[in-house]
Amino acid sequence: MSIIQGTISTFSILPFFPFLIVFVVCRYILKMEKKKSLLASMDITTAFLILSVAALFNVIFTSRFGFYLILLLLLLALGLIGGAQNRIKGKVDGKRLCRAVWRLTFIAMTLAYFLLTVVGIFKNIFNSM
Repeated sequence: MSIIQGTISTFSILPFFPFLIVFVVCRYILKMEKKKSLLASMDITTAFLILSVAALFNVIFTSRFGFYLILLLLLLALGLIGGAQNRIKGKVDGKRLCRAVWRLTFIAMTLAYFLLTVVGIFKNIFNSM
């Protein structure tokens, strides 16, 4: 159990590791196409990015709201994109909707990860002076 917990912690702290591992496994071991390997890597890494960004948010802003904020934004994105899909096509395709929001979450969480990491580093430097 401690091995699983340690692995999840490591992958959450350094979310580019699971991205690289999944990409290499899919591409070279499972012989998947490059695009499918990339998308599989994105899908798996998103979960670790969510945990990492939530933890960074909580540490930087000394709160416990990071995960709930991300969850709120995910639900908001689901509602907005689902509403747009309903207006355009007349129905909501749940699988496509979830996939679109999950992949957009990857992009948003990657940007937030880098931004919060830089803010955390500067905050730590200026607090130690």
